[in-house]
Amino acid sequence: MTSSARPASLVSRPVMFWSGVALTCAGVGQHVWMFVDSASMGFHMAMMGMSGVMWAAMAAIVVGVVVAGFAVTRTAAPAGTVGEAPAGTHPAHRRRLIGVLSFALMVDQMKPATLAFIQPGMRTEFQLSAAEISWLPTVALSGTVLGSLVGGRSADRIGRRATILIASLLFLGTTVCGAMPTYSGILVMCALMGMAAGGMLPVVYALMTESLPPGRRAAIMVLQAGLTTTGGYMAAAGLAAVLIPLTGWRVLWFAQLPLVLILIALNRWIPESAAFTAQRARPGHVPASALFRRPQTAKTLVVSGYALAWGLVYWGFITFLPSQLEASAEGGMSAATLLFLSSLLSIPTCAVAAWLYLRWSAKGTMVVYAALTVVALLVLAAVGMDGGRAVLLTAVILLFAGTAGVVALIGPYTAEIFPLAIRGTAGGWAAAVGKSGGAFGPPLIALVLSAPGGIRTAALLVALPMAVAGVAVAVRGDDPHAAGQAPAEASRLDNELDDLMRGEAVIAERIPPAAPPAGPGDGGGAR
Repeated sequence: MTSSARPASLVSRPVMFWSGVALTCAGVGQHVWMFVDSASMGFHMAMMGMSGVMWAAMAAIVVGVVVAGFAVTRTAAPAGTVGEAPAGTHPAHRRRLIGVLSFALMVDQMKPATLAFIQPGMRTEFQLSAAEISWLPTVALSGTVLGSLVGGRSADRIGRRATILIASLLFLGTTVCGAMPTYSGILVMCALMGMAAGGMLPVVYALMTESLPPGRRAAIMVLQAGLTTTGGYMAAAGLAAVLIPLTGWRVLWFAQLPLVLILIALNRWIPESAAFTAQRARPGHVPASALFRRPQTAKTLVVSGYALAWGLVYWGFITFLPSQLEASAEGGMSAATLLFLSSLLSIPTCAVAAWLYLRWSAKGTMVVYAALTVVALLVLAAVGMDGGRAVLLTAVILLFAGTAGVVALIGPYTAEIFPLAIRGTAGGWAAAVGKSGGAFGPPLIALVLSAPGGIRTAALLVALPMAVAGVAVAVRGDDPHAAGQAPAEASRLDNELDDLMRGEAVIAERIPPAAPPAGPGDGGGAR
């Protein structure tokens, strides 16, 4: 009884876990020392070559992450037992959980945001062309797509807390990107960093949904999604403004090392959700393909369309908007000003979105922000870059406000409308679809900009899928806060759907043992 009242241990194999963390830190520390030692060369390490010490440090990082990760994945309790403490129900515990997960999301957002600030210095040090440096965001965003898929699925198989901790370990190991002497090594590290960033986002929303009571939960999640994105970007921008003039671009990776270590330590206060712990005790699991089977098909298509439309606007159209405005005599607006506006405006935008989501309608709020984005794009399509300064500025403000609301809504909405058994998988899928806009959005928009019509045609092109996505949400989208649907009823329906889907999956998995008893070895394989 006494042990059940104490907080559960972080992992069931703490010695193995902390040994892995220590080994990883030793490898990272060696890279930090090599960076400090390069001060006499202006902190330029390009083409220094990988020394034997550096290879040994890299091996220590890989082994450490694998060992610590294995210790985390082995925390799953056998069926019928509960080996982890459920999320605390005391308000103070909930507030602490919100704070820790918000910090995790901010660190998560800082990683990809850093890419925008290191590119100029990296391009100079490695003497890269525009085409070569473009591989950096492409590789990183591709890593986030893969990480979202793997992380979301992992959350439904090994647990929400374990997946968050594995992402944190990858963050720790990839800080050595700041000491990579070759551009190819940096690309590899950025791909792994992208995987960690993509894997953490959907898992946090799933854990928040299962750890907070209905009511204000949705508003808290929307605010969390929007404000941590802003906080992560502003933190990266602040570090860049202070540190890059002193020691160059490489220090930005190492400057985040203390934050990652704090995040790993704070995982002690991230309990597994009680809902996931109870579900794991039941036999069988729901396959990822359930996302595309009834009754989840319509939900998946609606969420996918909404996420993809946002990805095309944000990663495709907005990527080229600063250069288009700077080239316009009427615009007179620098890229730095645009980025500052986008971060600043997301704060009131997300606050309004959270209030509407809570007080009015979840899917109605999503439709409103999709419509706001479409209106801004149509204005730009109508006036192009030839419009007056006031018109252009208004259109840009509306565009940033709309896209900030869309990205703040899509994660919490996905976590709320999908059942527990595939909540992480669904969140990972939605995040991956949205990030995929970074893979084909920029080349598509670049091609359109070179054609007649330029920015006007591009604005019209990305406005169309966003309009279709908004209509799809309005017509076929679920509203988790529909009038007359009590929280207990929603929970009952969610559990029934989980049982139904799990039953179908278990039947499919146990077809071989049902065959006549003459098959050698089949019975053991089915178990």
